Amino acid sequence: MARSLWSGTISFGLVSVPVRMVSATESKELRFHFLDKSDLQPIGYDKVRRDSGEHVDSDDIVRGFEVEKGRFVPLEDEDLDRLDIELTKTIDICDFVDLDEIDPIYFRKAYYLEPQNGAEMPYRLLTRALEETDKVAIAKIVIRNKQHLAALRPWDGVLVLETMYYHDEVRKPQQVDGKARLRKPEVEMAKSLVENLSAEFDPAKYDDTYRKELLALLRAKEAGKPLPEPEADSGGEVVDLMAALRESVEKTQQKKPRKRARAKKAS
Repeated sequence: MARSLWSGTISFGLVSVPVRMVSATESKELRFHFLDKSDLQPIGYDKVRRDSGEHVDSDDIVRGFEVEKGRFVPLEDEDLDRLDIELTKTIDICDFVDLDEIDPIYFRKAYYLEPQNGAEMPYRLLTRALEETDKVAIAKIVIRNKQHLAALRPWDGVLVLETMYYHDEVRKPQQVDGKARLRKPEVEMAKSLVENLSAEFDPAKYDDTYRKELLALLRAKEAGKPLPEPEADSGGEVVDLMAALRESVEKTQQKKPRKRARAKKAS
């Protein structure tokens, strides 16, 4: 069973649903260590003072906020206890909105919310209400001394809380140079390519091929096996855009009849 990261209540209207929060995802990335080049021994991380470089024990370290350049205010655990308990123990729902109104750029990390003992009925009630209205709840939650904006939505019979960036945390993109003129045949060809490559989203069909290749390379290196030669960089050669689009459409079009045939057979 996953370890609970947070516990409290979901609050909407006069309804409270006691829940606990567990991580919904895990990273599969390969983690590397810093090693001493001479004998491959791991390099540790030491906490030192910036002014003198002297080591400081963990017991002697406190958190602090820099109120102005070079002047800090320490923050103790008992200081946090003085804050409004409702802020730190409540998922406070602000609004219910349509999911497609939220751009994915706002999403951060997903967590599962599980009902605490005795809270199964209101938990299922909220889940069902969200499912049948096709709405997600926009809420606020404090995790690790930071208040997050969050989206609360049903998924596979459970509630998922996804932390979000606030509006002022999302940077505005630089404008793309608008001097390039697109011709209608190119646009239509690009749209055809998108249509030919369209499919229902199945997360199980995608995997981390880079991680697999990197892990295989590391194991081969450990076993003393010959390693593949580095591939030469093509240098980003210039291609005929229309010709590349036409060739891509023709290749992907060959796969479409099979896809349609399978769909027809299934129906």
